[in-house]
Amino acid sequence: MIQLYDMSNDEPCGSLTEEQFQALVDALEEEGLEDEDYYINTETVEMLEASGADRDLIRTLRQALGDREEMDIRWERT
Repeated sequence: MIQLYDMSNDEPCGSLTEEQFQALVDALEEEGLEDEDYYINTETVEMLEASGADRDLIRTLRQALGDREEMDIRWERT
């Protein structure tokens, strides 16, 4: 499993399967090979949804965003 954390307060904000995480990684821009953080926004989630991403991945990202338009998340394998 992959645990996601809100970088603004380091609170857990969801968990993903390896497959869900790979779909997220494939869709987002990495700054380097060892990148462990990502910027997401509502447009990112909508793009993933439109491309047929897993419903639970979409739900997790929407819950993480809450009422925000954007956020930075970090991840770690558990």
